[in-house]
Amino acid sequence: MQENQTEKNAGKKAGFVAVIGRPSAGKSTLVNALCGEKVSIVSATPQTTRDAIRGIVNREQGQLVLVDTPGRYKSEKKDNKKLREISDNASDDADAILYVIDATRPPGEEEADIAASLAPLGERTVAAINKIDDPAADAGAARAFLAETIPALDEARIIEVSAKTGQNIEALIPALFDLAGEGEPFYGAEFYTDQEVDFRISEIIREQAINRLKEEIPHAIRVEVADAQFVPPPAGAPEPARRKLWARAFITVERESQKGIVVGKGGAMIKAIRLASLRELARVFDWKIELDLRVKVAQGRARKNH
Repeated sequence: MQENQTEKNAGKKAGFVAVIGRPSAGKSTLVNALCGEKVSIVSATPQTTRDAIRGIVNREQGQLVLVDTPGRYKSEKKDNKKLREISDNASDDADAILYVIDATRPPGEEEADIAASLAPLGERTVAAINKIDDPAADAGAARAFLAETIPALDEARIIEVSAKTGQNIEALIPALFDLAGEGEPFYGAEFYTDQEVDFRISEIIREQAINRLKEEIPHAIRVEVADAQFVPPPAGAPEPARRKLWARAFITVERESQKGIVVGKGGAMIKAIRLASLRELARVFDWKIELDLRVKVAQGRARKNH
């Protein structure tokens, strides 16, 4: 059986691809579009991605593992240094780099900083000039910037795309496979991410919270799934009965005043976050989800959880 599988994969390619770019460049949207499923959460809030998130792309040529990294910007703050370290480690370990540039924004100092770090890696980089569907996009300026800052980047590996509409994103696939080596796939063909269930639930809750709280406290939010378990179907249920997953999660904030914002007047905000999370979870999982969602303060003891 193993020998037949090896023969089946003969000549196929496999590789890891680090997805790099500024905050809000559209990295997560692009990863989701390429994988065909929701892998990374998406928000207009910069640096929504806080971990290296893996999405798996299976094509006739083989398998690519896309590592979505936190958006990079210049700051000496401890939290940002940690996020940058995640991005740097992904670049160092990857077979290829997918550099995502927002064509609607002038390059500026932050973009120049990213390009400088990728310049030595130009021979294994593919650049996606993103958001070309936007009237404000200036793909020509982005191309000129890349030619100046990453001279080792082949012009044939600079591709104009729209992650939002899907325009031209499939053109990225052969360019990335060209940089991957031959090898066995890292995951089975049925996988599009390797994230654990608890992590996926927590990320979806965080996405819904960030998108509702906007600029008020998004970076103060952490989500922890304290308990999750499958509930067996009741006796006599028709076969196959739909599996049910029960989960208790906590949105953790830094201060008591932030807790009040997340809970909202009469519990309206936490209820809205819970219901929106359940709708999104229903799209991601085949199971029925029951969610007990509460808020707590990280430092000090909250008087009461909601």
